Amino acid sequence: MWYKKLLPVIFLSLSLLVFSNYADAQIRSDSTASDSLLLKQLEDQMKNSTLAPPQQTRSNLSFNPDIGVIGDFRGSYISKGMKNLDFFLNETEVSLQAAVDPYARADFFLSFSRNPLTGEYGVEIEEGYLTTLSLPARFQLKAGRFRSAVGRINTVHPHALPFIDLPNAYVNYFGEEGLKDEGLSLSWLLPTKTVYQELIFQTTSGYSESPAFRRSEKNRLLYVGHLKNFFTLNDNTTLELGITGISGPNDSARVTNMAAADITYKWKPIKLNTYRSFTWQSEFYFNHANLLPGYSINTFGMYSFIQYQLAKRWFLTGRFDYAQKPYEKSYKENAFSLTAGWYATEFSKLEFETKTTDDNIDKRFYQAWLRWIFVIGAHGAHQY
Repeated sequence: MWYKKLLPVIFLSLSLLVFSNYADAQIRSDSTASDSLLLKQLEDQMKNSTLAPPQQTRSNLSFNPDIGVIGDFRGSYISKGMKNLDFFLNETEVSLQAAVDPYARADFFLSFSRNPLTGEYGVEIEEGYLTTLSLPARFQLKAGRFRSAVGRINTVHPHALPFIDLPNAYVNYFGEEGLKDEGLSLSWLLPTKTVYQELIFQTTSGYSESPAFRRSEKNRLLYVGHLKNFFTLNDNTTLELGITGISGPNDSARVTNMAAADITYKWKPIKLNTYRSFTWQSEFYFNHANLLPGYSINTFGMYSFIQYQLAKRWFLTGRFDYAQKPYEKSYKENAFSLTAGWYATEFSKLEFETKTTDDNIDKRFYQAWLRWIFVIGAHGAHQY
């Protein structure tokens, strides 16, 4: 019959199909076994390998400087004159700070301040300097416009001080802006172990707005030398003693020499450092001004204040001022002030100060200030 002729074909087809399925299964089994073996070999190699995984490195340098803005808003009262009350934005300070490279950093402080006489605002570079970071033998060099290393408060920006107005003696000798100038500053950290000592020598062109010194039209420069001695008395208290010498031209085209001394005692207990602290700080200025051949004037000024922390955010500061003027030995003035400060955070503080001043020329007068300091952005810590 015809179907008998097809039987060999059908048998052959079924045989091929069975063989194909068997071969495919065998190939899959062999492939799986091979893959498993390869995976096991790789895992063994990774376990035995001593190579560390690649790590991602980051650079400390940034092309964008740290930018901060500090506002100083004030209200003021004075008992003499026609205008007794006033409210104003005293100053806006913009800071730009960053590392230039591993060897130096740059700091710039722009001041948008108000002229108290005209009420108009102007801009100036309060400070702008380059500081080295890697000089040998504990040396550090600074170049640019900076606040001179005179005593304690001259190197601190006014918004960081614990009182609103500046001491009378400081203003009489250095002006409302303090002693700052363009030049070079070289500091050396002495290799002492029991005490921290820093020696600073600065030479500048001579600040033109200081009552005691003037910018010379010749080659006479202003020289400043300062020795800082910092002692840790115990875990709660520190003591700092400083000596400063200044020599520079005056408005009589001759030389004024000044010696200054500062002392700062701080108590901040470890267990209650958030709620209690005490600071006593004083500065003394001895001025010798050569005005004419064979004629000179010696004058003296000082301030001393005590600050006590009442609570976590409340501070009380009392200050006494005694002052003469650089070229008027007969002039003498005394002042007493009291400042209450509420330090909300490190970015904001409110202060209220009252002051009475008496001298041997005019009658006693009274002043009061309200100051609100606020900070946005990054702003570096001030020196201790």
